[in-house]
Amino acid sequence: MTPSATAVAQVLREMRWWDIDPVLALEHELFPEDAWSPGMFWSELAHARGPRATRRYVVAEDPATGRIVGYAGLAAAGDLGDVQTIAVARDQWGTGLGARLLADLLKHATAFECTEVLLEVRVDNTRAQKLYERFGFEPIGFRKGYYQPGNVDALVMRRTTTEETEKIQS
Repeated sequence: MTPSATAVAQVLREMRWWDIDPVLALEHELFPEDAWSPGMFWSELAHARGPRATRRYVVAEDPATGRIVGYAGLAAAGDLGDVQTIAVARDQWGTGLGARLLADLLKHATAFECTEVLLEVRVDNTRAQKLYERFGFEPIGFRKGYYQPGNVDALVMRRTTTEETEKIQS
């Protein structure tokens, strides 16, 4: 199967508690030094449902195998959204799945009435930085030693929602 065919086959759906274990496996594979703990995901999902929800967590699932091949999360507070995490299995890189996950988060940021969305990305992750730039994120600063224990700096990026950026994303 070609990468583009694989990307089309993935189903995006709301992350639920039973997804935490497979998401953690992917998290540890992709971010071995600074992987999230189970408690971090449980805490985020506790705020993702109901009338007072302030989070959106989504997984990308291969419908043929049930394998989780990506996930992403957004937190919203007032008019500010923050991309908490986004990850795609290595065998899915280059398929457009990261863009689909990010588009889902940005759609929900609009639903949460966020006028700005922030994120942090490792300074050495140029692939992700290019993706974020394509979606209108601009660098606004650095956080020294943000990613531990590797002591890697984070580039802070911001996307301001305007009518024009909404037209681009729809």
